[in-house]
Amino acid sequence: MDKESQHINQLKKGDILSFEYLYNCWSGKLYNFVMRISRGDGYLAEEIVQYVFIKVWENHESLDPDKSFGAYLCTIAKNQLVNIYQHRMQEYLYQEKTTASEQSENTTEKEVDYHLLEEYINTLIEQLPPARKEIFMLSRRSLLTNKEIAEKLHVSENTVESQITKAISFLRSKINQHYSLSIPLLLYWLFD
Repeated sequence: MDKESQHINQLKKGDILSFEYLYNCWSGKLYNFVMRISRGDGYLAEEIVQYVFIKVWENHESLDPDKSFGAYLCTIAKNQLVNIYQHRMQEYLYQEKTTASEQSENTTEKEVDYHLLEEYINTLIEQLPPARKEIFMLSRRSLLTNKEIAEKLHVSENTVESQITKAISFLRSKINQHYSLSIPLLLYWLFD
């Protein structure tokens, strides 16, 4: 009987030193095996090696010294890897389903919020002095540059910039009073 078989026989009886011997002989080989079949996932390989040897200890009384210990370890490792991948896939599918469901529920709510905010911004724009309102609308709605607005209205670019800055400051202060959280993407066209 070879040394490994002797240790397997001793392990069957609950000998911790034989367990340590087998662990030291096989843990590195098993780690490399799992690394190959898991495409290099070191964390997963470590986790599975620990799991396999816990199973070996839990089932030490049923070990068969006449069968390949390495094949036994690899079978447990492969089965555990399959279980982990199945669990991850189920988790992924559940997350996808949950996310899709939440997105469809939140879309309508976000659209309503967007339209309410847009209406509120439009009422604020109406409160601007007429010249400032015109400059602001040419800048943000017609997308004209400051230079184009200055030429169109026969004013200086500094005046255009000053009026846009004042309009933005007014709108920001009013929006911040009524909306506690920032809405940067939605307001980008206003405040870029």
